[in-house]
Amino acid sequence: MQIHVVQPGDSVFSIAGLYDSTPNAIIDANELETPGDLVVGQAIVVPIVGQFYFVQPGDSLYTIAQQFGLSANQLAEVNGLQPNAALPVGLRLYIPEQPPTLISANAYIEPFGGEVSEVLRSSAEQRAPLLTYLAPFSYEIKPDGSLKAPPLDNFKAIADNNDASLMMVVTNLADGEFSAELGRTILTNENVQNTLLDNIVKTAKEVGFRDVHFDMEFLPPELKENYNQFLRNAKQRLSAEGLLMSTALAPKTSAEQEGAWYEAHDYKAHGEIVDFVVLMTYEWGYSGGPPRAVAPIGPVTEVVDYALTEMPANKILLGQNLYGYDWTLPYEPGGEFAKAVSPQRAIQIARENNVPISYDQEEQAPYFTYTDSEGNKHEVWFEDARSIQKKFDLIKDRGLKGISYWKLGLSFPQNWALLGSQFNVEKNQ
Repeated sequence: MQIHVVQPGDSVFSIAGLYDSTPNAIIDANELETPGDLVVGQAIVVPIVGQFYFVQPGDSLYTIAQQFGLSANQLAEVNGLQPNAALPVGLRLYIPEQPPTLISANAYIEPFGGEVSEVLRSSAEQRAPLLTYLAPFSYEIKPDGSLKAPPLDNFKAIADNNDASLMMVVTNLADGEFSAELGRTILTNENVQNTLLDNIVKTAKEVGFRDVHFDMEFLPPELKENYNQFLRNAKQRLSAEGLLMSTALAPKTSAEQEGAWYEAHDYKAHGEIVDFVVLMTYEWGYSGGPPRAVAPIGPVTEVVDYALTEMPANKILLGQNLYGYDWTLPYEPGGEFAKAVSPQRAIQIARENNVPISYDQEEQAPYFTYTDSEGNKHEVWFEDARSIQKKFDLIKDRGLKGISYWKLGLSFPQNWALLGSQFNVEKNQ
């Protein structure tokens, strides 16, 4: 699979010719609505076997081979070159496809308004072939240990038809927010916990969940060990019923990290207790904060590397956002919140306002600015094929269990094309 960044004068026809592909293949892979009007700086995927690399100043067969996990001799042989050949700038080299890596892939799906929209239903059907788990968000715990269920629509059938499994997401959400006090009630009352586990097991068996996933956030910091002990009890109970158990973890870089989101999440304990974790490695750029990449590669890598000091790599799913944000400038703390946008919508906004897309090499994320019809300036950060490739490279380099997406229903076709070309997704049925 080739990633191509659109340059001035490019067309789907010229790009197809450059990589021995076809215009229709490019249009389909990128779900291009206006294939005759590409955006300069837009990253598109070209569905070919392997990829091509164009020699840059200072390149050698050795340095290029290193980038792609090959030896200089392998690269030379594939391209019919001598191992010590000088490489003219601009020479097109073929990089053979590497064997796919086996991973697990999860995606949360969040219905609103008590029903599943056609957009969500269609997204689940379209993406389930590339998922190990489909995770309806969420079963909300009540103070008495009962559960408020999300609408499930035909998610079970969708999962079954694609050899995927349902993940039962259990949260301490109350009135749309994670509740510290609800968390306290749950974690300090053994009777409530027993009732809760009874209800979880009953629901999991009735619906057909394979994994029970605790996403309990903003817990009182002093209840860290209470949470750990609850998870130990839950794991014993769920394992006896043949169920897996996982947790979502705030993005920490040390055991001592302070803050309401972090302190009750004990990476070492979770790594010992649960079958796997989801690292929530996003929201550095968030709706109420200043413009920035949502998941910059540097901070994401720091969280992963800390997690690896506390638990094995084969227990870690890297969290990945399927959205970006559109900020109105100037940013003012406490002012207008940024609007969430899908990667596909971000490209549309750039096209509608006739502005190019830039790419931040440090953050490894695309961005652009524009002025709306009312004269307001905006800054948009989102994800594209280049930024997601960096996360895929991190998963492969660190040997992680896989990836977990927040959330389905947001259009990002390049992600799924790259995922399918580089990984074999584990199926649990």
